[in-house]
Amino acid sequence: MITETHIVQFDSIALDCGATLAPVDVAYETYGELNARKNNAILVLHAFSGDAHAAGTDKVTGAVGWWDSMIGPGKGFDTDKYFVISSNILGGCRGTSGPGSINPETGCPYAMSFPPVTIPDMVRLQKMLVEHLGIERLLAVAGGSMGAMQALQWALAYPDSVAASIPIAGTARHSPQQIAFNEVGRQAIMADLDWNEGDYYGKRPPARGLAVARMVGHITYMSDASMREKFGRRLRDRDQFEVESYLRYRGSQFVDRFDANSYLYITKAMDYFDLTAGRPSLSAAFDGVKSRFLVISFSSDWLYPSYQSLDVVRALRGRNCDVAYCDLPSTYGHDAFLVNVAEQTELVRGFLASTFRERASPEQASREQS
Repeated sequence: MITETHIVQFDSIALDCGATLAPVDVAYETYGELNARKNNAILVLHAFSGDAHAAGTDKVTGAVGWWDSMIGPGKGFDTDKYFVISSNILGGCRGTSGPGSINPETGCPYAMSFPPVTIPDMVRLQKMLVEHLGIERLLAVAGGSMGAMQALQWALAYPDSVAASIPIAGTARHSPQQIAFNEVGRQAIMADLDWNEGDYYGKRPPARGLAVARMVGHITYMSDASMREKFGRRLRDRDQFEVESYLRYRGSQFVDRFDANSYLYITKAMDYFDLTAGRPSLSAAFDGVKSRFLVISFSSDWLYPSYQSLDVVRALRGRNCDVAYCDLPSTYGHDAFLVNVAEQTELVRGFLASTFRERASPEQASREQS
């Protein structure tokens, strides 16, 4: 499947911080065909460092999409049946407006003058894209990690516009430990002299700081068991462990494709996301929600541990929402949602089939809303 990233520009978007961003670009890809009734569309939501290229082979770069194992003909998100959409988030650096975008008022990159963005802002822009594509109601929204936050936000913000939500390895709000890891990454970037208060475009980027931030993050994506299996205490040479070499490689690789300022903005958006904010409880956040849910977690995920998914499940059940939950056994840690494909495929395939059968038609949607 050869794919191509498209960009659509909107006149403006109002942000939670009170600012208006104008204009705003969105990078997106689509896979499969939208049916005549436009009721087979699924929005896939990427994790922190992902982008619009979720599946297939990019016709320019030859890169394979970050969730190619789950999206395509006969896969979990079966493109023989469904029309799958993936977009880069607001604040990103892969085609959607972010700190590296040009500020039309100055003709220079926004850098740190880019307005703060939130997870709800990201979802608001995704809603604009979905409407631009002529889709009134999504069959499902699905994503892992930060994508799970967006999937939950979709169900809350647009209850009439999404039939099902599939949050995977996610949370309703970050714990202090999760915030702490993000702050270490931010401090590594800002301590790099090349960061220059964010004004490094056209100059030397803060590569060392961004690489260290990625190294710290990558440790949290793996489990002790998976690192022991992959590296053990093996030496690559006399002075370097294999795990050290691997982390340095991942750090340098990340610098080539990601923007340091986007790292700062996106991690802050994740840290401030909190479905309980302004509400008496997490259950209260789901008042008025009409989606059905499939919540998936992984036994070895210590970055987004299973108890956080269970908190969401209990809150949904407290509001009598239609929710299925599965904690999949795995040794891969947080990365399991990208690696443990077989089990996820069966869960997602069955859940989507029943959702389409029970909730896809306008008549069924009308009955849900009555």
